[in-house]
Amino acid sequence: MWAKTVGIALLGFWLGSLCGAGLTLAAEPIVLGVPTSLGFLEGKEGLNAVNLAVEEINAKGGVAVGGKKRPFRVEAIDARGAEPGVPVSDVILAHEKLILEKGAKFIVFGSFRSEAAIAAMDTVAKHKVPMLLGTAMSPAIQGKVKEDYAKYKYTFRVCLNAIYLVKYLAGTMDFLKEQYGFDKVFVMHQDVAWARGTIGATIKNYFEPKGWTVTGVEAYPTGASDFSPGLMKAKATGAQVILPIFDMPQSGILVKQWNSMRVPALLAGFISPLAGPGAWQTFDGKIGGAINVIFELGSSVSSAKVPASVAFSQAYEKRWGAPIEAGHSPAPAYEMVYLLAEAIERAGTIDSDAVVAQLEKSDRQGAMGRIRFSDDHQVVYGFDPAEEAVAAVTQWREGKRVVVFPPSLAEAAIELPEGLKSAK
Repeated sequence: MWAKTVGIALLGFWLGSLCGAGLTLAAEPIVLGVPTSLGFLEGKEGLNAVNLAVEEINAKGGVAVGGKKRPFRVEAIDARGAEPGVPVSDVILAHEKLILEKGAKFIVFGSFRSEAAIAAMDTVAKHKVPMLLGTAMSPAIQGKVKEDYAKYKYTFRVCLNAIYLVKYLAGTMDFLKEQYGFDKVFVMHQDVAWARGTIGATIKNYFEPKGWTVTGVEAYPTGASDFSPGLMKAKATGAQVILPIFDMPQSGILVKQWNSMRVPALLAGFISPLAGPGAWQTFDGKIGGAINVIFELGSSVSSAKVPASVAFSQAYEKRWGAPIEAGHSPAPAYEMVYLLAEAIERAGTIDSDAVVAQLEKSDRQGAMGRIRFSDDHQVVYGFDPAEEAVAAVTQWREGKRVVVFPPSLAEAAIELPEGLKSAK
C-alpha cells in the first residue's frame, strides 16, 4: 500500500513537472473516417486532400473543443464502391467498420458511387455520425434530406451534384448561343446511368425549351475506343457544337479523332481524362481546342480571381509532389475538413446534433469560392465565386488550360475550330 501511494505521488509530481515546463499530454484525437475508392484518381487525390487539410489544422494545434485543442486523425478504408461488381453491402460494411472499430466521429469524403452514398445515409443516421460527401452526385441524396430531415440531417454534400452539372452545361451553351449564335448540337455520351441522366435532363430542360436543334444522340459502351462514326454524323448533320459526356479513360481518343478528322464543330462538355494538366502529354498534344467542365474550382484548375484555389493547388503539389489531375472531388475533400473544424469550434463540442446545426450555418470563402449549404445540405453552386461555389470551364490551348467560362473567371474568349464561323 505504501509503495502504491508513493508511486501515485511520484506520478503526480512527474505530470506536474511536465505541465510546469509547458508540456501537455496529447489530447484525444477526433477520428475522421474516409471510406472511398482508392483505385480511382478521384478517390486517391480526394484522400490526399483530406490528409493535407488535417495536417494543416493539426500543425496549428488542432481543433478547439470545449477550451482545449484536439487533433484530427484520419482512418481511411478502400471501400471499392466505384469498382464494377462491388455490392453496396460491402461499402456499408466499410462505414460500419470505421464507426464501430476505428471510432470515427465523422465520415468525410464519403462513398464514391451514388447508390452506395444513398444507402450509407441510413448507416450514419443510425449511428448519428455526420457525413460530408465529395464525389457522389445523385440529386436523390438531397431528396432524402428534404423528405425526412430528422433522420437524414447528418448527410451533407460539398461537391457539385448532377443538377448543378446540367446548369453548368446549359450555362456554357447559353454563352455559345449568345456569343456566336449557335443552335445546333450533336450529343455523344457514355452509356452509363449518370451520363444518360445528365444528357436526358439537358435535352429536356434546356435544349428543347431554348430552341436548340439536337441533330443526333450517340451512346457508347464503357471501354469503346472508336468514336469516328458519331463524329461523321455530327459533321453530316451540320452540328455547330458537339456535347460529350464521358468519364472513361478511353474517351480522350474522341478528342484526338475530332482533331484528326477536322470536324468543324466546337467540342464542349465533360471528358474526365481531359481534366488534369497531364492530359496534353497523355493524348500526344492532340486535344487542342477541346472545352471541358472542371466540376469544382481548385480540383485540377485554379484561378487568381479566387486566391484560396491557388493556395490549395500549390499546397497540394508541394505536399504530394504532383499537381492535382482530377477535375472532381479534391477541392471539396479539402474544404470539408475546414468546414467541419469550423463547425466543431462554433459548437464547442463534437456532439453530432450540435455540429450538424453549425454545419448548416457554414459560410466560408474557400478553394471553390463561397461555400454555403442550402436547406437540403447541398453546397450552393453558381457563376460568381464571391457568392457561390463555382465550377470552371476550360479550353485546351498549346498544352495549357485556359478558363473561358463563367465570365467571372474567364481568362480569354473561346477559340473556334477551323471551318466553324460565328452564326451571328
